[in-house]
Amino acid sequence: MTAMLPRRRGRLAIALSLLLVGALDAAAAQPTAPAAGAPAAQDPYTATVTVDATADSVAKARDMARLDGARRALAQVVQNLAGGADKAKPFKVGDNDVTNMVASFEVANEKMSAVRYTADYTYHFKPADVAKAMQTAGIAISNAGVSVASGGKPMVVLPVLQDGTTALLWDDPNPWRDAWAARTPGASGVALLVPLGDVSDLAAIDADKARMGDSGALAAIAKKEGADDVLVLVAMKRSGDKPGLDVTVRRYHLGQFVDVHSDAINANQNEPDADLFKRAADAIATDVDTGWKTAKGDFSGPLASLTVVAPITGLDDWIQLRDMLSAAPAVRKIDVKSLSRQEATLDIQYVGTPDQLKTGLAAMRLDLQGGDPVWRLARAGGDKPKTSP
Repeated sequence: MTAMLPRRRGRLAIALSLLLVGALDAAAAQPTAPAAGAPAAQDPYTATVTVDATADSVAKARDMARLDGARRALAQVVQNLAGGADKAKPFKVGDNDVTNMVASFEVANEKMSAVRYTADYTYHFKPADVAKAMQTAGIAISNAGVSVASGGKPMVVLPVLQDGTTALLWDDPNPWRDAWAARTPGASGVALLVPLGDVSDLAAIDADKARMGDSGALAAIAKKEGADDVLVLVAMKRSGDKPGLDVTVRRYHLGQFVDVHSDAINANQNEPDADLFKRAADAIATDVDTGWKTAKGDFSGPLASLTVVAPITGLDDWIQLRDMLSAAPAVRKIDVKSLSRQEATLDIQYVGTPDQLKTGLAAMRLDLQGGDPVWRLARAGGDKPKTSP
């Protein structure tokens, strides 16, 4: 890692006592619109291509050129995120899928005749859709891709400690946040920045908004820190026969979900909590720095889906289950069909075989049982879902 800027963390009591000053700071820190003419290349999900097409009419030529341009621009984005042409596998996406991934486009230097159309097109793609398509194609976002995605900017780190049904971010004590704030940065990769925790940070985002993926709040804290990307690190202590720390890392770009990873750090015998949290922070930072070599991209194959019914005990339990499912290597998408305080019915899209999916879920202590037409998901080893108040 390059410099992770060490900063003395603000204390909640001091922050609240400076509410008026903090409100003024927050107003002054509101994000401003980018300057006109700012280079689009700073956004890793943007690419510019020259299009040239000939057809029976200029209208047909223009349609052909736009689709071909979008496809070539998408290939450039995928190649950059993958870390180079040698890292990007063949990327086959249907015309409608390519079109749906385009958030917007700009046209320059447009020229046309009766049958020919040429122009320069700048395409802006949807980060979450591109990341999902890359995962489906078995293409991982590499360390070089992470560096490109950050555009040389720091990545904001939000260490959320899940303590039962309570989520902690700015509150004291939060040893998970303390461990990140005290980290000594490595020598390569993207800089990781832990916000100070002052009143303007409290106004931008809280623990619940972070773990729920509130796009507005995530974009606000990123802009405040001069970044585009945010890592939400949700840690839960594990007790029992194998104590340790289970961490779910969700990455967001411009407030939009990009990907998710998980890590399990086992505690050493008689290891103090502070040492465990420090080791976990170093392990996660190394994974980010090396491009998550165990990322979901290691799985490939056509998409399959199954409907699963899972018992839950409330919102907190549902969030925990969602994060565990999202972090499973084979899982690509989760659609909620119905949700109550007692039960969730989900459509899970995955790659690989059902046995691979079962194996991946079992590693996260989730037991997939039954079969068509109804599958049921249970906590393995007698684990019970946590009860919300």
